[in-house]
Amino acid sequence: MSELFKFILKYSAWFLFVVYMVLSAMLLFSGNPFQHHVYLSSANYVSSGVYRMSNNVGSYFSLREINEDLQRRNSDLELEIYRLNDIIRGYQHQIYADTMTVDPALDRYDFIIAQVINNSINHSHNYITIDKGELDGVRPEMGVMDQNGIVGIVNVVGPHTARLMSVLNPYQRLSCKVKGQQQVGSLVWDGKSPSEALLEELPKHARFVKGDTIVTSGYSSVFPEGVPVGTVIGGSRDREDNFFTLRVKLFTDFSTLSIVRVIDDKMKDELSEVERNLEIKEGY
Repeated sequence: MSELFKFILKYSAWFLFVVYMVLSAMLLFSGNPFQHHVYLSSANYVSSGVYRMSNNVGSYFSLREINEDLQRRNSDLELEIYRLNDIIRGYQHQIYADTMTVDPALDRYDFIIAQVINNSINHSHNYITIDKGELDGVRPEMGVMDQNGIVGIVNVVGPHTARLMSVLNPYQRLSCKVKGQQQVGSLVWDGKSPSEALLEELPKHARFVKGDTIVTSGYSSVFPEGVPVGTVIGGSRDREDNFFTLRVKLFTDFSTLSIVRVIDDKMKDELSEVERNLEIKEGY
């Protein structure tokens, strides 16, 4: 306690000065209108600055909560977009199925409507992923087409998705022919253009002109006979002049693939069983 008294006595002059200053300021600003107005304006400016600083500090510390709230809202909106896309895709599939015309010769086939969810056209070996899989009835070695022509063949199947080997893959060889002719060749992609392919090994006695339509031959259970492939835009013979090679402009636009049809041959199992029994009997 004695130390406190010593401190007060030591600085008593300063304390007294501060008291006089406060009293003088009170008398000055309360007794004179002009000085009172200046005091109020200055106090308001200082308090406004303090309030702004306090608000900025508070806003800074609340940014994390605001950001988390925005993230939650964005997540909700993204989920809503996904749900709406699923609904739209379902309507597209229904419209596509309702308006799809099927040749009576294709009665032995069923079609599974699917959406392309991944597609490549610029690689040396291209693949396509669709949103239908084993649970939807998709199996390996099923052919796939769109409204224009052939697309590829299923080679890997998961429960809900499947991967196709695209026509734009040099490992893919499809049996095709010139429409109206019986001579058969092998359609293969040469890796040059995503809109063109080659029909190789076409016998030299085959007849064709530019503009002729190329279709599937039907010599497998993958594609029915007569599925459109493309049109002839050029032809040449190999060095031995035994076969023609035709350059084909593909009907399918692989850069805009969207909805496709997976072809389910209802006679495939029966045909496979017959061919297997025949091979056994003939000793293959």
